[in-house]
Amino acid sequence: MIAKGYIQVYTGNGKGKTTAALGITLRSLCAGNKVFFGQFMKGQDYSELKAPEFFPNLTLEQFGSPEFLMGKPSEKDFAQAKQGLARMKEALVSGSYDMVVFDEINTTLYFGLIEVEEVLALLDLKPEGTEVILTGRYAPKEIMDRADLVTEMKEIKHYYNAGVEARVGIEN
Repeated sequence: MIAKGYIQVYTGNGKGKTTAALGITLRSLCAGNKVFFGQFMKGQDYSELKAPEFFPNLTLEQFGSPEFLMGKPSEKDFAQAKQGLARMKEALVSGSYDMVVFDEINTTLYFGLIEVEEVLALLDLKPEGTEVILTGRYAPKEIMDRADLVTEMKEIKHYYNAGVEARVGIEN
């Protein structure tokens, strides 16, 4: 149980935002907490999707397509984002979770799939004892202003630039 929950943001162009959220999720689960981890704009088969098999206090759901969003979002992209936001609201206000992770929500906002005001209104509903994590590039100023902690991941060097593909268990 978390006595006082805060709002954390992991943003920036460097690798590690979702990884950091998964790390704090692991820490929270190992402390006996319940975590809801919602992944926006993701429908790919990531290794972390197996985590609930190992951690019964973890609920992990995806709100996206297997394809990466390129260019103009489709109606399906908008619908999945709205569905995800509704599900995240349900999880947040349920009182069932000590931590709620909005993975890639900032990127979702950047692409205009949902409005910043909708997320801010949802954050207003955060129970006192619930920690909230928001990840993704391009975190809007309004989200960063609302947060208690903001960490920016900055890319210095990345092996993707040398042609290394995403590796199972590391990036996926």
